[in-house]
Amino acid sequence: MDIAVIGATGVVGKQCLELLGSGALPGLGRVVPVASAGSAGRNLAVEYGLSLKIEDVVALDDFDPSGIDLAIFSAGAPISRELGPVVAAAGALVVDNSSAFRMEDDVPLVVPQVNPQTMATRPARGIVSVPNCSTIQLVRALHPLRALGGLERLIVATYQAASGGGLRGLDELAATSRTILDSEPSAGLLTGPPVSATVGPPVGAPGRFGQPLAFSLVPEIGLRDDDGISHEEHKLRREPRKILNLPELRVAATAVRVPVVNGHSEAVHVTFDGPVDAGDALDVLRTAPGLRVYGADEGYPMPRQVCASPRSSALVHVGRVRADPDDPCSLLLWVVADNLVVGAALTALEIARLAAEASWA
Repeated sequence: MDIAVIGATGVVGKQCLELLGSGALPGLGRVVPVASAGSAGRNLAVEYGLSLKIEDVVALDDFDPSGIDLAIFSAGAPISRELGPVVAAAGALVVDNSSAFRMEDDVPLVVPQVNPQTMATRPARGIVSVPNCSTIQLVRALHPLRALGGLERLIVATYQAASGGGLRGLDELAATSRTILDSEPSAGLLTGPPVSATVGPPVGAPGRFGQPLAFSLVPEIGLRDDDGISHEEHKLRREPRKILNLPELRVAATAVRVPVVNGHSEAVHVTFDGPVDAGDALDVLRTAPGLRVYGADEGYPMPRQVCASPRSSALVHVGRVRADPDDPCSLLLWVVADNLVVGAALTALEIARLAAEASWA
């Protein structure tokens, strides 16, 4: 199988190449990294220390999809919209990490542990969408719980790491944190920016997250609509419905950016169509592949711990599973995952594996 990784020099592209180097997708042939013209010619195998034979980086404008079997896109929605159909028309299966095609009816939105049946036939357009990073860990925790009853209502608050903003987001968090720590002793930490700066983005320099993120929280990810719902919150409402095939599922979401380097966390409140028991929930969660479940005496997952090793980064971590004392039909849980691995690169490669193993491949 000959593969192209579009956006190979970004944080998700790098993770894809590292996973390919670790054997995540057997039967590899050519591996063609594609990025902006400024990265053309780079030897990523050496830069990233990969045990993987790959070609030098090809500039996006010079990329020829002829002979490519699979193209993993991690370069943002505008590039996916422009180039994805072109690459698919050349014969490659496009696995897209952006939001470009997720809600289109003729493009499957796939989490292999939840709805692998959507890959039973080759997608008509030759494009498969990887869900939003927060959606992936959410539906992987929810799917096993459907054994307890029908899902009726979901309330979720996400606490999303700076790596969700790419290399620019990580660089900005590091730089602004350093600036605050190097300022007058404790002054920046205790008082924060002037009051005028909290009304909106800093004049002339809104930054990657709209507001300065270091030592703070930004309770908005993406642009808001007229009802005050952010782009990220719309994804969290729409995507689980499509993946779980529950178009009537009621979902309320609040997306928060937090000054964590990597690893998204979620506080989830889920209501069923009948009474549920927390012990039963733990039992069914423990049977689900790819989950690490924490009982009451096992602590709880945290981003730094979850992202500390390749093995841990490949799992969805679920803890603090408990009953809602005011509603016997509801449970509360805490879900953490590596947003670059589970939330993007690994899921894309698992979709590729599904495709490779399908009868139509």
